[in-house]
Amino acid sequence: MLELEVKNVSKNFRGLQALKNVNFNIEKGKITGLIGPNGAGKTTLFNLISGFYKPSKGNIIFCGKNIANLKPFQRCELGIARTFQIPKPLRKISALDNVAVGFLYGRRHINNVSKARELALKLLEFTGLLEKKDFLAKDLGAEDHKCLELSRALATDPTLLLLDEVMAGLNPVETQRFLELIQRINNDNNITILIIEHVMSAINKLSDKIVVLNYGEKIAEDVPEKIVNNKLVIQVYLGEEKQDA
Repeated sequence: MLELEVKNVSKNFRGLQALKNVNFNIEKGKITGLIGPNGAGKTTLFNLISGFYKPSKGNIIFCGKNIANLKPFQRCELGIARTFQIPKPLRKISALDNVAVGFLYGRRHINNVSKARELALKLLEFTGLLEKKDFLAKDLGAEDHKCLELSRALATDPTLLLLDEVMAGLNPVETQRFLELIQRINNDNNITILIIEHVMSAINKLSDKIVVLNYGEKIAEDVPEKIVNNKLVIQVYLGEEKQDA
């Protein structure tokens, strides 16, 4: 069953074409990697799927519904959540209350603060941030900021989760923890995931398939084993990294 269909999507910014006729599908419950050089259009595509931009052309179909003209909060209510490459928490409130906000205003529309905090505690335990539940968001370190960003997105109760470089800047031990957490999110909760990541060893382990963008166009879409041996992908993106993939 298809959860997301990107159909002939293009995006122009005052004459600059950021995306051109991009097509791909994501099956329900699968993890899809999205890779490409800087400036390839990956985050622009995320902004289109999550509703921060509207496509200049094409359609975005989520669970059979064309969402190309819906606002971000409407897409959230349908079950789409995202993280940002630079985390965007509510800096002056606790980690616990940051996550509780997701339950209050997400798809489940929890209308009781005590209940939202109760659910937030359980989610923070799942993501490994429970011990720092009372820390103000602004006082958390880099790894914890990323974990909080992920927790906030999960609190909205998504069926499709868009992860924008959640492992960027992490050391190998931290990266491994996030790999395991993302796999648990997918396996335990059956959440479909589209992930942007530059760490090829991580993206290969996680992904059922990988979509590759270059200069706003899709140049490849296949299973990881074939992507790392695709001559065009090696030429425009992987280069010597192929040896470590």
